[in-house]
Amino acid sequence: MPRNIRLMGSLAALALFLAMRSAGAAVPSYALDATKSTVEFQFVQAGAQNKGRFPKLTVNFSFADDTLPASHLEVTVDLAALDTGDKERDDTLRDTDLFDVAKFPQARFAATQITKSAAGTYEASGSLILRGVTRALRIPFTLKSATEQGRPVLYMAGKTLIKRLDFGVGQGDWKSTEWVGNDVTVTFNLRLLAPN
Repeated sequence: MPRNIRLMGSLAALALFLAMRSAGAAVPSYALDATKSTVEFQFVQAGAQNKGRFPKLTVNFSFADDTLPASHLEVTVDLAALDTGDKERDDTLRDTDLFDVAKFPQARFAATQITKSAAGTYEASGSLILRGVTRALRIPFTLKSATEQGRPVLYMAGKTLIKRLDFGVGQGDWKSTEWVGNDVTVTFNLRLLAPN
């Protein structure tokens, strides 16, 4: 057999082995440590900056830096639990003209692709479902890894900008941006734990 044919065969066998190994490798999964995680949102109301938080959410994150195509991120937020520190405003946000939590109790982001732009810096590309409307969204984030008490831990941080009216969050008089701006900035700092 000619030498170049044998070499090509060997390279093909190696490529197949590596592909099978990658496909069979389990991607580690991480769960949210809710007690040490925050998701906050900022908006302009009557010309002043205001903020609130979403204290209840679930995160499913499967991640391996060397197998990003197999990594996955899914975040579900309990909208009814929102808290801006003002009960009257919270009730207004939950009502039918804004989040309408009785009909749409959750917002959900699912990433179909995670890419790396620099060391420790990534972008999750996927879809956000909010108030029954689905739109594409890209979320940049940083990731730091640690081992704490023998357990792998990830720290994820980032922020993204959402146009509330793109999702119908603002019906009737709330469609106007005179009193409440269209831009909502969501900032997150998450502590994610590997299973024991």
